[in-house]
Amino acid sequence: MAKFNPIYSITNSTANNLLEIERVKEGIKALPINPKLLSSLRETAKVATIHYSTQIEGNRLSREEVFEVIKKNKVISNTGRIRDEKEIRGYYIALDYIEKLAKIKSPITEDNIKLIHAYVTGGGSTKVKPDEYREGQNVITDSLSGNIVYMPPEANDVPELMKEFVKWINNTNDVPIPIKAGIIHYQFVTIHPYFDGNGRTARLLTTLALHKEGYDLKGIYSLEEYYAKDLQGYYDAITIGNSHNYYMGRAEADITKWVEYFIEGMAVAFKSVYKKAKDNESSKDEVKILRELDSKQRQILNLFETQKYVTAKEISDFFKFAPRTARLLASEWVEAGFIIAEGEGRKRKYRLNDKYEAIL
Repeated sequence: MAKFNPIYSITNSTANNLLEIERVKEGIKALPINPKLLSSLRETAKVATIHYSTQIEGNRLSREEVFEVIKKNKVISNTGRIRDEKEIRGYYIALDYIEKLAKIKSPITEDNIKLIHAYVTGGGSTKVKPDEYREGQNVITDSLSGNIVYMPPEANDVPELMKEFVKWINNTNDVPIPIKAGIIHYQFVTIHPYFDGNGRTARLLTTLALHKEGYDLKGIYSLEEYYAKDLQGYYDAITIGNSHNYYMGRAEADITKWVEYFIEGMAVAFKSVYKKAKDNESSKDEVKILRELDSKQRQILNLFETQKYVTAKEISDFFKFAPRTARLLASEWVEAGFIIAEGEGRKRKYRLNDKYEAIL
């Protein structure tokens, strides 16, 4: 089977939007954001991501109900939408999994993808095994007319196609990361390796690819909202070529139209969240205090936001540091006046200096 080699061109529109994405990315990185606001923006983005990605596939829960399900663990099955609830819980677990993978920075594997899919379709269970690829032919039809929209590759070809696809993901270093993420999205749904859950898995895989390479914007944006608010535009962009059959031109199609659409959506999402963060920018005093802190100190504020005291072990777990490294870091912070130590030996714990606690 031929090596995967996507065909596309970078149009003027795509080039301009790539520049805009980089501008906003650097702007967000430099923007001092109050930890409480950052936490709120992250929560909003996560709820939006889950809501809109599942809504694309027909989930009927509102954004408010999604929040109730994932943040308050509320059961709303009396509405007769148990399947919708399970989808939400499954997506939440899958999103948590890819966030952990993104921090590891290791290559994406087929087992990672199979596990993402298992979480997506697992009904909210964390005890799942990687899902094997489909063993039969699937067909995508129009829900209203019943007409065939797309005929994916045969099941026998899927393992080799996925192998080449994952190899391309990990070995391609000469493609701008946003474009690479868009191609990942496109190729996964083109292969359609499962009977169900392909769209949700593709969008999660796209998020993983972006976050691994530093395009997470502190976790405060959602691409899925852009797709869901113009669903026909999303479907039109991802439908490439005159044939609906993988073997009749789809495999070798020029995907410039999709790349342009994806990059435009990413630029829109980035600019939207930057404006929101800028509008809620910390006060001058808070900015001054935040700028006194290094990156690790700013990160640990997230932990202090939920608890008054932390231990060296909690610092170790938070940063994935060795215990000795965490103890040394805590000692440095005490000496610098960032935190205050209380207790001795195993009972030692740390709290923020009042100056820094005031900005939480």
